[in-house]
Amino acid sequence: MAKKAPNPIDKHVGARVRMRRMMVQMSQEKLGEHLGITFQQIQKYEKGTNRIGASRLQQISTVLGVPVAFFFEGAPSVGPEVDGVTESHSPAYVADFLATSDGLALTRNFMRISDAKVRRKIVDLVTAIAGEQEA
Repeated sequence: MAKKAPNPIDKHVGARVRMRRMMVQMSQEKLGEHLGITFQQIQKYEKGTNRIGASRLQQISTVLGVPVAFFFEGAPSVGPEVDGVTESHSPAYVADFLATSDGLALTRNFMRISDAKVRRKIVDLVTAIAGEQEA
């Protein structure tokens, strides 16, 4: 019997837990201690393998200092349009990148650069480098 793929919402919520945990520089072990569970369970939550229950998500939000809604921001839509209106979300690769230590460090440090012209030059530089690598 084939394994069932994780639900996209569960994967998204898990990725947001990972991103926030990394933002506050907390290890999986430490988060697990706060919740009274193992770091392996945290890993399963973060991968979306195990679904996070409502009360557990509330605990996680308290420990990580964000509202529960934070974990659903940018979640993929799973139903039909309501009155013809859909929300536009960032592509999944953005959330995936921000959930990595490199993505988080790059974003955190990039936002600390106060000069908008310098930030623009960095974006241009990265774009040029990425373009060269495609060739």
